Amino acid sequence: MADAADGTLRSRFALRARLLSPLAEGGLLDVADGLLETDAAGSITRVGQWPERDAPDALDLRPLVVLPGLVDLHVHLPQIPNAGLGSGLDLLTWLDRYIFPLERAYDRGVAEEQAPQAWRAFAAAGTTTVLAYAALWADSTDAAFAAAEAHGIRAVIGKVMMDRVTYDEGIDPVRILETSLRQSDELAARWHGRDDGRLRYAFTPRFAVSCTPEMLRESAALAAHHGAYWQTHLSEDPGEIGEVRRLFPGARDYLDVYDRARALGPRTVLAHAIHLSEREVQRIAESGARVAHCPASNLFLSSGLMPLGAYRAAGITVGLGSDVAAGPDLSMFGVMRAAAATQRVLELTGRAGSSRSLRPIDWLRVATLDGARALGIEDGVGSLEVGKEADLIAVDPRFTTPLPGADPPTVADDLASRLIFRPHPNMVRAAWVRGRLLAGPPGLEGIG
Repeated sequence: MADAADGTLRSRFALRARLLSPLAEGGLLDVADGLLETDAAGSITRVGQWPERDAPDALDLRPLVVLPGLVDLHVHLPQIPNAGLGSGLDLLTWLDRYIFPLERAYDRGVAEEQAPQAWRAFAAAGTTTVLAYAALWADSTDAAFAAAEAHGIRAVIGKVMMDRVTYDEGIDPVRILETSLRQSDELAARWHGRDDGRLRYAFTPRFAVSCTPEMLRESAALAAHHGAYWQTHLSEDPGEIGEVRRLFPGARDYLDVYDRARALGPRTVLAHAIHLSEREVQRIAESGARVAHCPASNLFLSSGLMPLGAYRAAGITVGLGSDVAAGPDLSMFGVMRAAAATQRVLELTGRAGSSRSLRPIDWLRVATLDGARALGIEDGVGSLEVGKEADLIAVDPRFTTPLPGADPPTVADDLASRLIFRPHPNMVRAAWVRGRLLAGPPGLEGIG
């Protein structure tokens, strides 16, 4: 096994560790002493109990736990330096004060410096798949893709598109729509499907407040043309919803703005979606659009509590997003904790829309396999199963014990609970995508 610094790997490898993963057909893989093997292409060829005889040459990671890599469905790359700043502000004020200045400055030089750091930070947090917004600038979006290509992370990225409210002070207002569409088209042609699909493109109109109907409609058409994703924000904040109502008086509701642009479908990811009517919930389910639940961000900006149970009951595919920088932390374990807290408050107030609380092991499924399903890539990633690509992480549960030297829990639900409610910044020791060891986590020296 090569070290994480250069991202290379030997032709194949085997790991011995505890294995914990949701399964695509339901249920749970939980093997206390397990074996996971990959082939030279980075696919999983064997998963199960450590054999009593004829055991392969394997890297012994015990007592580490091997999990599927985590999926972050909503993050803003340029905003990462301001994570944790501006709590208590409403969304639109927070954007003007803390975010647009950062994004305005996110040129190619800044992206070339910061994007490699960002991808390493995601891997260090256990995230192996990221759906990201860049800034308005095509060249910095290109640089973010190039950094992801070099690092090895699985990434879907889009150049932000804004033609009504914009921080691009240098462009001709008459040509802003044409320019943004052309640049996004060129970026999709260059990056969508790169490295056999590890890198993909998302057309990214920021939200209805900042886009004209033409921008929404034409970006959706381009996404369909390329077979790419289309991502935006939906119903995050009451002030935002009121502004959408003013700007689009003919629309039935916020979602209808996007529906009229023919933007809804299985490759559409709608972030937040907190304050939805029953009609909107049913229409999202009917269209096959996906929702990125961003509970840490929703709490940080006091945006509201998304009723996850009601959406799941309606048949909507929902994954999790950190939404950094409104979300204060890249760690999806922290996002799971915020999601669990949100769900508990909704249950206590009778607004959960679900008959059963999600257990810690259920939240692990939402952050892995459900995130992969939201992107339509669940056949390849999201769980530790033969035939899938080896997107996985190794976590040291000893970092989560309340007292030094204590043994980690043996029951799967208790182990997941510790990882979610007592996460440690150094507990992710390694991360792989397609069997390639990623730079970022501290490494496996001294393990086993």
